[in-house]
Amino acid sequence: MQSGWSSDRDLLLELDRAVSLREGIERSVRQAIRDGRLTLGALLPSSRSLAGDLGVARGTVSAAYAQLAAEGYLDLRQGAAPRVRWVPPRQPEPVPSPAPELRPRWDLRPGRPDAASFPRHAWSRANRQVLARAPDEIFGYGDPRGTMELRRALADYLGRARGVDTHPERLLICNGFTQALTLICSALRASGATTLAVEDPSAPRYRGLAEAAGLTVIPVPCDQDGLRTDCLSLTGARAVLVTPAHQYPLGAIMSPARRTALVEWARRCRAVIIEDDYDGEFRYDRQPVGALQHLDPEHVIYVGTASKTLAPGLRLGWLNPPAGMAEALRNAKEHLDRGTSTLEQLTFAELIASGTFDRHIRRMRGIYRRRRDELVHALTRTHPGLQLTGISAGLHALAYLPEHGPSERQVRSRAARHSLALRTLSSFWHQPPQPAPQAIVIGYATPASHAYGPALAALTRLLADV
Repeated sequence: MQSGWSSDRDLLLELDRAVSLREGIERSVRQAIRDGRLTLGALLPSSRSLAGDLGVARGTVSAAYAQLAAEGYLDLRQGAAPRVRWVPPRQPEPVPSPAPELRPRWDLRPGRPDAASFPRHAWSRANRQVLARAPDEIFGYGDPRGTMELRRALADYLGRARGVDTHPERLLICNGFTQALTLICSALRASGATTLAVEDPSAPRYRGLAEAAGLTVIPVPCDQDGLRTDCLSLTGARAVLVTPAHQYPLGAIMSPARRTALVEWARRCRAVIIEDDYDGEFRYDRQPVGALQHLDPEHVIYVGTASKTLAPGLRLGWLNPPAGMAEALRNAKEHLDRGTSTLEQLTFAELIASGTFDRHIRRMRGIYRRRRDELVHALTRTHPGLQLTGISAGLHALAYLPEHGPSERQVRSRAARHSLALRTLSSFWHQPPQPAPQAIVIGYATPASHAYGPALAALTRLLADV
């Protein structure tokens, strides 16, 4: 068997040397057409190019092409490339029909921004500017920590807007919070850690990531002031994952006393705090609270993303580790994927440096605040028995169901009938208290603007129904 690639149009041919060269070319091209590799109208290499690549006489290829044209497979015209003229009908293979995916009409699930609000024009403009002036080196392998342009822009933004104590050399760019936590857990395990304390309730996915890295997950209860540090001290853990800006899903904002107690625990136990700055940019009814990290940069790993401020599909995140963990995390990132997409990093850096990112956040903060107000108004007017919490910040609220009202199971069942997607609190517990409170976690940022009013109407109808 002999393979050949044409120089003007690539075409792989497997030639059977058991037959003549001409017949081998005929069979191979004919089979490529029958198999669908060459489709109707596809252009083939010229006889000269194909003969050169196969190392055969041009006349041999011309004769093979002529035979295929006589059979109706090819169209040969003087001065034009050979073209596939006819493709025999193929009998489709029976494929089992997949079950149709039932998409809810309305979506109020938490943890998602309004995807329709992504600043497409600003992003496109910044991307064009980056491509116009960036050197060719951006298309090669870069620093696994991320581009210096983005790390400088982020260091300025995080220090200015979130009070993070950082430096471009310390920051590491990653593919969202999922990869950040994966890198951190792997580094913790490599350093000898065996456990990770997490908030209870919290996102099940993140508990799974820690367990996949070989860490035993220890749940720590939360209350209206955030993680209970008195319970944390009893776990023996040397690392804890927290969402102090807006606890997910309870919506609590960690109190100053708890923040101080948490840092003191980390110093006393020589432990590390993983700060997920979840919803940190979205505050509505009170003075913004800075990141926990500035209280003790050497005991806190700060993690942030663009998933809620821009879009989760960008897969852009960053972490700022203590000096003692920086090298281990850099090496882990390099071994995992050599770095995050350079073009996205440079485009994001341009958005930050130009002030567009700040303006976008301010605009979305106003939009989400109005949505929050509409949610509160709709539910307090139609269902005054519901208790709403976690509404001073973030993109979701918690609605506690009345003690003698419907159960979460009933709400979920009726939600399907109303074609409404939402989540209930029970899916977030690691070790639910007894009795466990019944609540709905409402993501008011998820729908597009035109769909938000109808989604709220569907929610109020659902609650009236149960």
